[in-house]
Amino acid sequence: MLRASLKSLFARKIRLILTVVAIVIGVSFMAGTFVLTDTMNAAFDEVFTSTTEGIDVVVRGESQFQQSAGPGASGGDDREPIPEEVVAQVAGVDGVARATGEVGGYAQFVDPATGEPIGGFGPPTLGSSWDPDSPILELRQGSSPDAPDEVAIDARTAEAYGFDVGATVEVLLQSGPQEFTVSGIVGFGEADNLAGATLALFDLETAQDVLDREGVFDSISVVAAEGADPDVVRVGVQGVLPGGFEAVSGTSVAQESADQLKEGLGFFRTALLVFAFVALFVGAFIIFNTFSIIVAQRTRELGLLRALGASRRQVLVSTILEAIVVGIVASAIGVVAGVGIAIGLKAVLSAVGIDIPSTATQLEPRTFVVSIVVGLVITGVSAILPARRAASVTPIEALREAPSTPKGAAGRRVTIGVAVTVIGAVALLYGLFGAESGQLELVGLGVLVTFLGVAMLAPLVARPLAGLIGAPLRGTGIAGRLARENAMRNPRRTAATASALMIGVALVVFVAILGASLKASSEAALEETMKADLIVLNTTFLPIPTSVAEDVEGVTEVSAVTQIRQDVFQLDGAPAVVNAVDPETIEDTTSVEMTAGSVASLADGAALVSSDVASDRGWTVGDIVPMRFARTGLQRIPIGGLFEENPILNEYVISLETFDENYVDRLDSFLLVKGEEGVRPAALAAAVETAVGEVAGVDVQDQAAFRETQAGFIDQLLNLITALLSLAIVIALFGIANTLSLSIYERTRELGLLRAVGMTRGQLRSMVRWEAVIIAILGALLGVVLGILFGWALQQALVSEGITELAIPGGQLVFYVLFAALAGVLTALFPARRAAKLKILDAIAYE
Repeated sequence: MLRASLKSLFARKIRLILTVVAIVIGVSFMAGTFVLTDTMNAAFDEVFTSTTEGIDVVVRGESQFQQSAGPGASGGDDREPIPEEVVAQVAGVDGVARATGEVGGYAQFVDPATGEPIGGFGPPTLGSSWDPDSPILELRQGSSPDAPDEVAIDARTAEAYGFDVGATVEVLLQSGPQEFTVSGIVGFGEADNLAGATLALFDLETAQDVLDREGVFDSISVVAAEGADPDVVRVGVQGVLPGGFEAVSGTSVAQESADQLKEGLGFFRTALLVFAFVALFVGAFIIFNTFSIIVAQRTRELGLLRALGASRRQVLVSTILEAIVVGIVASAIGVVAGVGIAIGLKAVLSAVGIDIPSTATQLEPRTFVVSIVVGLVITGVSAILPARRAASVTPIEALREAPSTPKGAAGRRVTIGVAVTVIGAVALLYGLFGAESGQLELVGLGVLVTFLGVAMLAPLVARPLAGLIGAPLRGTGIAGRLARENAMRNPRRTAATASALMIGVALVVFVAILGASLKASSEAALEETMKADLIVLNTTFLPIPTSVAEDVEGVTEVSAVTQIRQDVFQLDGAPAVVNAVDPETIEDTTSVEMTAGSVASLADGAALVSSDVASDRGWTVGDIVPMRFARTGLQRIPIGGLFEENPILNEYVISLETFDENYVDRLDSFLLVKGEEGVRPAALAAAVETAVGEVAGVDVQDQAAFRETQAGFIDQLLNLITALLSLAIVIALFGIANTLSLSIYERTRELGLLRAVGMTRGQLRSMVRWEAVIIAILGALLGVVLGILFGWALQQALVSEGITELAIPGGQLVFYVLFAALAGVLTALFPARRAAKLKILDAIAYE
């Protein structure tokens, strides 16, 4: 039986290749994700280790928690700055050879060609003081910045935007825009920049001035004297530091920096693995369908084996053995292909400005083991039912032209399918509406199980739907009629093939509905709450200098300006976002519906909390919110008022004064501007644009344009998700081609007879293509229905989070169905060509 199984496996090479490719596609994306993120982790470990090479001790302000870089932040931890005089105190400690103060902060270059800021939502735009002794900064051209009007720039930004040594460049700073001369171009070892971040380097005195660090440093780098014990030096340095500051080893700082970046990469890895799992899940349907067709094709062969004395167990084991052999080979190929995918993803990241430092490609044992195991499990599980079906073949089957269907199989399938679907729906709904923890896991499990249940029930509707979809083809000739009948004749195979596409389309439709609902809800909420006539913001989603607010306040046509700031604090150990506003103007520019307390309490150092959060936590006006800030630690801030959800404000609001007391960097996220009574909107906009015209990237928008900007931001995020989910659709379309190719083998005699009775090659090609179109449209329609149901369920679950409007983008859904039809034609090209090339006599004689 072992020899027979292996001989059968390798006897039909094309069938074997098609099966292997189905597994390779799913496994390779998962392996590529592991290889890419492992390589990135190793590269950044090397980078941050080299940044502190030769630095024994780092002095910095104590931080109550670690904060990731992001919009509104300076790109690092928000720590208390160190007074300049501390450097002399540190330098006087025994064993200290050198102590150097350093600063960093926000600095954004302006593209000279377009006048727009460089960078945006993503990698930070950093400014820093030049360290001539840095072991990682490599001066590639020009010289170090030594004058107040000089800046050095990272090589990636210089190359991408044509900055040469001696060129004049505009830099946006916290205090406003300034022009500098490029003195030099630098790299990070072999990398041109650090993970896409732009870097502006100034001499120390200039950096302190332009980064708002006059008289202070962000950190002090300490080099121990030759022969001195770094740990002893660190203890000595700590002894002379004022309260609120700490001395840590250079290696600890490097590890912390690497760990923070890895935390971000962890989310990146998780996201990619989710899409890899979706690809594998879709691939499982293809593998299942492939083995089902193979078993159907081998019915007579298996029947003969049973007639010659093979037991059911032997047939079962031999079929599973084939699956295991295929799974091992395909998974191993998938790992190798994953290395190529990782290299490709790295190139894509580099193309969009995220430059990963060079290091050897990391193929960890875990990657190989997990990929092989997952490939084997997916293949094994997908082959179990076909293997059981193979074991049920009786010797008499060898004499039949077509396999028989076991009695009661359809009824059992319906019963199990209904049960699985109900279980999936219950898990999904409980995760959305009932669970207090683990909601994401429950929703994911519910979606997965629901897909399985619907796939099991799909044969019930496959025959009538295939007939309905193919009805227009009855008038197109014999090719169309036969294509329709072929799709209807084997509803189980048709449904299994369509189910793979159903999953991909359902997820894409779900994302489209979520995006449309987000935009509709955002627009509705803004229309209800926005009083401002204009919104001033950075077109790249980065903060804007506080000087812009001062300029706008000086415009005579303006009656009120509200600065909106945003940053992160910790509440009960978890990160949360807080907004800061001016209590005197916020109610002039946006409608704040208070349910208790008053906005005026902000001026007394109180906080406003959304009513939903207060209800969940049992808070009322006068209660204390324990807000922990990185710079100042735990601050017990009283609740001065509760407000209904507002799209402009987050769940927690403090005053600008309270914000400045607890954060180092003070940058505005955007401004709300209200015009004087009687001023025409066009005149107001023109006056404000004139006031801010010199600040690159700062845009003045009316309410309609602002809503479009918000919608554009949502579209960018959802387009990325849709692009990744499209991989599942590509795999599913490959599955259609795979199924059709295998069905050509299964129907070789049938096709030969059709040719013998007069069907032309062109008609045969058309028949196969139309069959693919029917299957593709069937999968797309099922996917659209499921996607709408999932989208509705999630929207209803998020009503309390502000997603109050359900929007179904009908145009997009029609496009997906039409795209599926076109893709069906493309996927059928190869199977159709092969079918048309069959020789009539050989096909009729085919066994």
